[in-house]
Amino acid sequence: MSFRAREMYKKVVQRVGGEGKLPADLMKTVKDMLPDRKVVMGRAKRGIFAGRHIRFGNKVSEDGGNKSRRSWKPNVQEKRLFSYIHDSHIRVKVTTHALRCIDKAGGIDEYLLKTPYNKMDTEMGIVWKAKIEKMYSDLAEMEVGFFTPEEEAKIQQGFDEDRAAKRDFRREARRALAKQRQLEAGKGQTTQVPDAKEEVSDAAARV
Repeated sequence: MSFRAREMYKKVVQRVGGEGKLPADLMKTVKDMLPDRKVVMGRAKRGIFAGRHIRFGNKVSEDGGNKSRRSWKPNVQEKRLFSYIHDSHIRVKVTTHALRCIDKAGGIDEYLLKTPYNKMDTEMGIVWKAKIEKMYSDLAEMEVGFFTPEEEAKIQQGFDEDRAAKRDFRREARRALAKQRQLEAGKGQTTQVPDAKEEVSDAAARV
């Protein structure tokens, strides 16, 4: 077990309450589920990198063959991936290799379901995988009912009637608002006319 997996195992044991709180077989399965990768970047914990992490090597000069240390960082992109179980888009940082893996699997949900726990490099990936597995298991336990074509036609007719009633209500509300505005405009004109007559009479008196 790598140093990082050992540290994660210690955190799990602390949250549970101690080494002897759970059976040994269960703790062994937890050890098998933890990732066994030695070096993981800090930012890889906030995305799905699919095994692509920082790499180290030498930069060799053309003239004398002098070597100097350098590193290669993965190509990380921020994408919006659609999750069918959440019925919404998920904004996540992924590598281009992870995008190809997700496309090959058929989506972000399928990728998380098919990838084993020990190959999920980050805590976020493990949490997402467990959450999606729980949601799919709850979905599988739900009872599904089917309607006959006549019942489906009645349901569709009810939706159409409701939509038509909302449309008529909005039309009536717009008409009432227009009438109210016309009345307010008419009242403003009637109040201005006497003022104009009084001004004319005052001017005639002055003459």
